[in-house]
Amino acid sequence: MGKDVIIACDFASKEALFDFLDLFKEEKPFLKVGMELFYAEGPEIVREIKRRGHKIFLDLKLHDIPNTVKKSMNVLSRLDVDMTNLHAAGTISMMEAALEGLTRPDGTHPMLIAVTQLTSTDQQRMEDDLLIHEPIDKVVMHYASNAKKAGLDGVVCSPLEAEKVHDTCGKDFVTVTPGVRFADGDIGDQKRVMTPAEAKKIGSDYIVVGRPITAAEDPVAAYRRCVAEFVG
Repeated sequence: MGKDVIIACDFASKEALFDFLDLFKEEKPFLKVGMELFYAEGPEIVREIKRRGHKIFLDLKLHDIPNTVKKSMNVLSRLDVDMTNLHAAGTISMMEAALEGLTRPDGTHPMLIAVTQLTSTDQQRMEDDLLIHEPIDKVVMHYASNAKKAGLDGVVCSPLEAEKVHDTCGKDFVTVTPGVRFADGDIGDQKRVMTPAEAKKIGSDYIVVGRPITAAEDPVAAYRRCVAEFVG
């Protein structure tokens, strides 16, 4: 499996998105479409991005009763995205239902990954807000193991946890890691962060990078720097 940099396209409109994408004359970056853009523009924005030749990680983080998630994933399976996700906290049965709904009649499905703990969550917030008192590392590994049991392809996790996820679930179990910042950049609201070079060293398969690229003075140069550091 090749490593790749996924750009988090956290834009409020398709106009802002396409102004950004028009900067790229040579590359066709792998793009993450999250809630903000999807809710603003609807499924058609996914189709337009695919027509431009980009891979898409549809980041909607589904979390509901199994039957609702199954039906929702069945709808998303028709959008021809390359990767989508849900919350591992929804239980194994929800993840199994999601995979069933996402699988097309020919047996194929987009890569399905589970969110373990958001990278804005640290130990204290997990304990105070969620009343989860186990160490965050143990919680993430348990959620990752549940995702593997459910038949998922991998997890979203902090880059700090990617190596241990591979040790726990195997090298072929995909780790998609947000919370990546350049060494000389602002960490924003992320709590658990790492540089692209560090993420490569510990075995992240995909890194998700937003503002360090999208808000850069020269986004194309920032993207290329990120690829150089992570992919090599």
